Amino acid sequence: MHFKLPISETLQALLQQEDTDADNKITIEDKGPKHFKLKCVRGNIYEVKGTYHLSNLLQELALERQLGKTTAEIPVEKIEELPSYRISRMIRDYFWNDLTRTIDKKGLHRILGDEKIQDTIQRIYVPEKDLEGIKYYKALKKELPALEIQILPEQITPTYVKSINKKPGLLALALQDGSGVPFVVPGGRFNEMYGWDSYFESVGLLIDNRLDLAMAMADNFAYQIRYYGKILNANRSYFLTRTQPPFFSSLLKEIYQYDPEVSKDWMSRNLKMVIKEYEKVWMQKGVRLTETGLNRFLGEGIGIPPETEEGHFNFVLQRFAKKHGLSLEAFIQAYDGGTLKDPELDAYFMHDRSLRESGHDTSNRLDDICANLNTVGLNSLLYKYEMDIAYLIENIFNDSLEGYNSAFWLDKANKRKALVNKYLWNDKEGSFYDYNFVSKEPHLVDSATNFYPLWAGLCNEEQAGKLVSKLFDRLVQNGGVAGTSNITEIEHNAPQRQWDYPNGWAPHQMVIWRGLQSYGYEREAQELVYRWLWMITKNAVNYNGTIPEKYDVVGCTHKVYAEYGNVGTQFDYITSSGFGWMNASYQLGLSILNKEFRMQLDQLVNPDDIFSKQT
Repeated sequence: MHFKLPISETLQALLQQEDTDADNKITIEDKGPKHFKLKCVRGNIYEVKGTYHLSNLLQELALERQLGKTTAEIPVEKIEELPSYRISRMIRDYFWNDLTRTIDKKGLHRILGDEKIQDTIQRIYVPEKDLEGIKYYKALKKELPALEIQILPEQITPTYVKSINKKPGLLALALQDGSGVPFVVPGGRFNEMYGWDSYFESVGLLIDNRLDLAMAMADNFAYQIRYYGKILNANRSYFLTRTQPPFFSSLLKEIYQYDPEVSKDWMSRNLKMVIKEYEKVWMQKGVRLTETGLNRFLGEGIGIPPETEEGHFNFVLQRFAKKHGLSLEAFIQAYDGGTLKDPELDAYFMHDRSLRESGHDTSNRLDDICANLNTVGLNSLLYKYEMDIAYLIENIFNDSLEGYNSAFWLDKANKRKALVNKYLWNDKEGSFYDYNFVSKEPHLVDSATNFYPLWAGLCNEEQAGKLVSKLFDRLVQNGGVAGTSNITEIEHNAPQRQWDYPNGWAPHQMVIWRGLQSYGYEREAQELVYRWLWMITKNAVNYNGTIPEKYDVVGCTHKVYAEYGNVGTQFDYITSSGFGWMNASYQLGLSILNKEFRMQLDQLVNPDDIFSKQT
């Protein structure tokens, strides 16, 4: 059964009746009658009932209108589509394409205009050694005279980056055959390629058979290492001194496991860049390699990070303004202008940039301390780098690449494991904890990143058992794993941080699910997958298909307002892209979830009604 509907008239009537809060969506907060009559092609009347089915009708009409149609033929199967199947289909068929960008003539109109940047000039920075890029963009400027091309020097220092903060712009990425190599952006206001987002998005891309895009992400990672010296926080000029959690080796390994016939030359080029990143970014003594032999995040820079929203640091800066006897405005002008020096505040911003480099922007767990920590998460990722490089060299290159063999990298991994157990494992608590190498004591905060050793394969079976017990005791909530436990030992009236309790994030869930599976904790993995997918599905059913950046896993709601709001909640009629790693987590979760739980998911059965007796 299907309907042949005049799009404009049907949309107008549907919204007038059901969208009582006039936000161009149909949600559980609307007070309409929750039923709408349609005339079928054969003339009989069909009644669409309930928020979910009504919002599906709205979305299907919007999709048809986007195609330039005035009349839509909509099958009832799409209106009554089971929630998990609909969400997964939208991700696969629509969202990835809408999130894909290129930095070339075809794609620039979508990416240069950035609501986060006050400077209205369309500016691209190109590395001076990227001769192909310079030639391409200079030629493009002849067609787009408003485009400003800036050439980046080979040596990029914090002083230089601060000097261009008032002239922000996009950083060039890879070109191939006269076109930009594509990449997937997170969504919403984010129009650039982010470091660790790109890995997690690629997990979803591979599940949806988009090997092309996953390989393109790897090529852009390699370009960044070659020309910017690191995989960037994101390809914007103000991120030039900052990297993000290292996942490049994982991306290459998963591409190889997806397609063992992938070009050996392609893999060689990219694996060499992984090794270069490992050696030049992470293993430089006194920078990100500390005296313990373990690593830290260290985001370099000078002054106040310019990418934050206005007023973001006022809670901290008020204290320093008072210390110097200045108004807040006068203090900011003097400090950022360099006429007033304050080493204590310099240290604060070093830690702040470092926590942003960790991807956790921001968290009270890392605030004003991050650069002093050998973190569990980072050292687990670097252990996995060492193991992945060994695996790829052995399996693809007959155990020899550029003078390296697998034994060399396995030795590094074993040495790191010993140090992790020495400094980060707490047998009394039954958990890994970040280690403060300055105060020489553990940083006893329960965090989702403390469970990365499960994913990296770093812990033994006994440790794994204790970690699983700790995970369910401290972090598992109704909607999944919280970023941290409920941190109460924070400064009075400090702002709520988005990476802390009660919020949960897609990358944490994905890493923990796979970690549980790798140690044989299949039932626990099924439960955590179900809790997360149930929360996403419930919110999408109730709120017109909304799949935003973050969720409160305690309240099981997307209504999260800590820091920057919630990207992906503002749209008319239909979300066109969801949010990058949220989409990936949904596809990965469905690939893990068994058939029985998938059926219960589509019925929105509360996870506590399923798992309370089992756990």
